[in-house]
Amino acid sequence: MNEKNQNKMNDLSRLKWACRRGMLELDLLLNNFLDNDFAKLSDEEQQSFAELLSFPDPELFALLLGQVETQNQKLTSIITKIRKYNRA
Repeated sequence: MNEKNQNKMNDLSRLKWACRRGMLELDLLLNNFLDNDFAKLSDEEQQSFAELLSFPDPELFALLLGQVETQNQKLTSIITKIRKYNRA
């Protein structure tokens, strides 16, 4: 395995760990998206997903449910993709 592929695997492992949350609902929303649609995202969208994981659980849950909105367009884009994925 070359170094680039190894780095991607390490990044994916870190994201998988970061998707483990204190709320089962968030675990399901985030892990399902990570497992099934994350690889389809652009590098910028993948970075936005990683940034989103830094939010506290209550705030992240409210964003994903549409109870609150963010002014950050990059985050809005990834939040929309996660919502669409989980509605399907």
